[in-house]
Amino acid sequence: MEQLLRNFFLFLSKNRFFTKLAKRYGLRFGAGKFVAGETVPAAVQTIQELNEQGMSVTIDHLGEFIDSEQEAREAADGCIDAIKAIAEHNLDSQLSLKLTSMGLDISEKVVMENMRRILDVAEEKDVFVTIDMEDHERCEKTLSIFKELRSEYEHIGTVLQSYLYRTVEDIEDLNQYNPNLRLVKGAYKESPKVAFPDKKDVDENLKKIIKMHLLNGNYTAVASHDDAMIEFTKRLVEEKDIPKDQFEFQMLYGIRTERQAELVAEGYKMRVYVPYGNDWYGYFMRRLAERPANVAFVLKGVFGK
Repeated sequence: MEQLLRNFFLFLSKNRFFTKLAKRYGLRFGAGKFVAGETVPAAVQTIQELNEQGMSVTIDHLGEFIDSEQEAREAADGCIDAIKAIAEHNLDSQLSLKLTSMGLDISEKVVMENMRRILDVAEEKDVFVTIDMEDHERCEKTLSIFKELRSEYEHIGTVLQSYLYRTVEDIEDLNQYNPNLRLVKGAYKESPKVAFPDKKDVDENLKKIIKMHLLNGNYTAVASHDDAMIEFTKRLVEEKDIPKDQFEFQMLYGIRTERQAELVAEGYKMRVYVPYGNDWYGYFMRRLAERPANVAFVLKGVFGK
């Protein structure tokens, strides 16, 4: 049943009709648990609250299914506004973004123009930018763009997903760039031709790439809510005498908040992924797919008032 629910929500996440409907009706039906409002001021308030709890943040201006140059420019403008707000309010926050929202599916010219506009401001304001990884179809393009931009800018990183067969080779290939990488399991529905179908294989591959990247001496963000993965990382860094300033843990806003606080209390760097904006539908559906038990929360929010 859990796998059926996961597939169902992943299918819904790609539905353009529901995406547009969700934009119209705002953050209802429980999405507010995972999304910090629709505007930059709302996001700033959430970041300030998390910073006061000792947590770092990466903020994500949500956007999917961008199919015009104007929409892509507007999405990039939103990212620039977020960077300026981070600097203005002296927040402990980075920025995350998706290349599809910058025009990846339109043209390379559009996406590169928008990325350079964003990164010029990010370098000026000393704000780090992470390029989120999307589905396998866009993986190669994303890494190619990351490599080009990494040769021009310091404040940029990206994400690798352990459920893809190719990821070990990507870790080896990217090492020459001394990259700051967020390592995750992956949240898209992929073919067994390109991704491990079994959870145990995904988990083992995540452990493998965490170890590889840390031992390469590169900054590593371990993005997982899985206690086994967290404990694996703790043991590894202790055994290999890896300093705490070479890695951090990351979790999603609204999920396992008590565990986040525990990691902070233990002296680890904890970064919370905080999305905001009105284009929240696809992100919300993928969170439900990752943990179908969250559906109970949504139903309570809708019918329990």
